[in-house]
Amino acid sequence: MNNMTFGEFKVEVETTDNRGFTAEEVAHRCVGKIVAFSEDAHPALRDQAIAYRDSIEKLLVIYMKQAIQSDRTTVYNAIKEAGHPTLAEYIRKM
Repeated sequence: MNNMTFGEFKVEVETTDNRGFTAEEVAHRCVGKIVAFSEDAHPALRDQAIAYRDSIEKLLVIYMKQAIQSDRTTVYNAIKEAGHPTLAEYIRKM
C-alpha cells in the first residue's frame, strides 16, 4: 500500500498483480475505516477494540462472499439465457 497526503486528504493506494482483490483483502481495508482506536488507549479498551475489529472483519468476509456468489449466479443466468451455456458454466465454476 502506498500512502500520500495532499493537505488534509490522505490517499491510500493498494494494487494486486493480475487479479482483483479477495473478499478478505477488501474486508480488511473496510474494517480499518469502521473501527479505529489509539495505540495509546488503555490496554483493556484497546484489546476490546481489536477483538471487535476482528469479529467485524470476519463477518464482512462472510457477507462479501455471499454477495460475490449471488452476483455470479446473476451473471451465469444472464449469459445462459443469452445462449452461451458453456461460457455460463465457466462463470458458475469460478
